[in-house]
Amino acid sequence: MFGYRVPAPDEAMLISGGRRGLGGAPFRVVTGHGKFVLPVFRKTRFLTLSMCEAEVTETCVTKQGISLHVRAVIAFKVGNDTESIINAGQRFLSDQDQMSVLTGRIFAGHLRSIIGSMTVEEIVTERQKLAAEVLDTSKLEMAKIGLIVDSLQIQSIDDGDTGYIDAMSAPHKAAIQRQAQIAQAQATQASVEAQQVAARNQAEYARQTAIVQAEYSAEVDRAQAQAAQAGPLAQAHAQQEVLAAQTELAQRAAQLRQQQLVAEIVRPAEAEAERIKVLAIADAERMKIQAEAAASHDRVALDRMLIDQLPLIVKEAAGGLAGANVNVLNGADGLGEIAAGLVAQGLTILDSVRQNLGGQNSENRPAKAVAPLELQGYSRTPVDGDEPESASLAN
Repeated sequence: MFGYRVPAPDEAMLISGGRRGLGGAPFRVVTGHGKFVLPVFRKTRFLTLSMCEAEVTETCVTKQGISLHVRAVIAFKVGNDTESIINAGQRFLSDQDQMSVLTGRIFAGHLRSIIGSMTVEEIVTERQKLAAEVLDTSKLEMAKIGLIVDSLQIQSIDDGDTGYIDAMSAPHKAAIQRQAQIAQAQATQASVEAQQVAARNQAEYARQTAIVQAEYSAEVDRAQAQAAQAGPLAQAHAQQEVLAAQTELAQRAAQLRQQQLVAEIVRPAEAEAERIKVLAIADAERMKIQAEAAASHDRVALDRMLIDQLPLIVKEAAGGLAGANVNVLNGADGLGEIAAGLVAQGLTILDSVRQNLGGQNSENRPAKAVAPLELQGYSRTPVDGDEPESASLAN
């Protein structure tokens, strides 16, 4: 509508003409809503309420007399209250850019004043303290011109070519570098140790793998060797059993042959030796009988003596066989044959003695018949002065 004006959200509308504003101000302040302005009779101007920025670069001398180049940035704006708008409007409405210039100059003065009361160490390490003090000292002065400061940031502090700040930071830099080197060394050592551990683990794993592979290979080789030797081993065991059986058979054959040799050679030789011994004994008895017969010329006594000696002869022959190892093959019949042989041997010896005596006797009479002897035994009639005796040869 013609004559109706509305300010922007970040502006304040100042209407001059007509009645005065609050506190006798030469204009009225309208914010946030529109107002009908009578043309020609009223005049309307707009004051920004948006954020403004002022940059300060100042050379300041510290409490120690060291020059520092300080760079700071101030964020400020016109206050939202009517009084601040009136104060700012009366001062900056015609040239609103002057707000940044004036604000920078105001803060530069306060910055020089506060830095002059501080040391370099305090300024460097306590920048927030510096900014807070500058804000506190400039707040009242900024309020008088209708401005409020939102923030103050110290962007840089430089001592130029003096090197004071570098010298001050040298120990810290050295400590930091030392810590960095230590940390780097520790990290390198940890990395090397980790690599060594990994290498050892890999070597151990490779060793265990090689051992397992070697064990598997050895087991396979053993199985293959056992499989390859199974046939020869079985054949060798069979041959060994055959050799053992042959050896046992040979031993038995040797034992049997030894027994045969004993039966065929040793026993007959022993029997022959006993026979010769018996003959020798009989011959000795014959000589004795001849001597006695020649002395007595008693034929009857001689016959009787021979008959009496016959059991002794047979006994001696049987005694000679007592120690011999004679194999009897047909039991009781065999024993009967041996006994009959002994009796026949004794009779043969007796006949031989009689014939020899008869050949030497001038009468040359035939030998006296002897009664046949049974295999079961014999008996004779006792002579005067003799004790009865009998001899028998059992089966």
